[in-house]
Amino acid sequence: MQYQRQQQPGCGGCLLILLLFVFLTGGASGLISFLGTLIYTGFIGILIFIAMFYGFSYWVQKKVVNYEQSQTESHNRFVWLLVNVLIHTAKIDGQITRDEIQTIHRFFQNNLRYSQTQMHWVKELIKEATNSSQSLDDLLHEFKATFAYEPRLILLELVYQVLYTKSDVPENELNIARYIASYLEIPEYDQRTIEAKYRYRQQYSTDSGYDQSAKHYATLGLQKGASPEEIKKAYRKLSMQYHPDKVRHLGDEFRKIAEEKMKEINAAHDYLTKH
Repeated sequence: MQYQRQQQPGCGGCLLILLLFVFLTGGASGLISFLGTLIYTGFIGILIFIAMFYGFSYWVQKKVVNYEQSQTESHNRFVWLLVNVLIHTAKIDGQITRDEIQTIHRFFQNNLRYSQTQMHWVKELIKEATNSSQSLDDLLHEFKATFAYEPRLILLELVYQVLYTKSDVPENELNIARYIASYLEIPEYDQRTIEAKYRYRQQYSTDSGYDQSAKHYATLGLQKGASPEEIKKAYRKLSMQYHPDKVRHLGDEFRKIAEEKMKEINAAHDYLTKH
């Protein structure tokens, strides 16, 4: 038998002593009155607790509804589709683990900097998506019919961003990301550019001796040693695709994603031009 720590004594013994004291000083009637008071106050306490719980839940739900109503239809639809696509990617092995759910939570909280109200909304979307029977093809078909090319790139960018929060990304999940790119009619060049960027970024973060230029070439979707003309052409193309104004209708968080992407593109261009 393994050693177990002793538990702190509960209040059951104290209550028995108190009941005995009441009985001795007040008799049977005093004991009955005392028990009635305990039951009554306990019942009132339970009612107060239930009222506080439902009041808090109502307040949270009200904030979520107000937030959702304050956003554009495009924004809400984009997030809904994004969550469902991410859940489908996580369920590729037939189930979704708690760690995978937490990864999606952290993505919205850390990468998109969602507030508590926004996180409550996302968590509800995740619950719905987890229990949904809608196929990935149906989701992607709706996404392709609803959004132009630039939001599709942002979606693929975010899918890869979530995948590469893992130290070792399974090949079957990478294949799902590639399938998403193909279905959304994103050219292989653009898909490989995004995938290479995150692969090189992960290698760069774990290898202090890694060649920094490789990361910048990957950001522009180029092989190492590309000519100045190729660098300029890739830079112009990506600058047009990821211009923040093209995703402004999706909401501030996704416009900021495009702005961060533009910073990476500019940094890569400046580095490769100078070196």
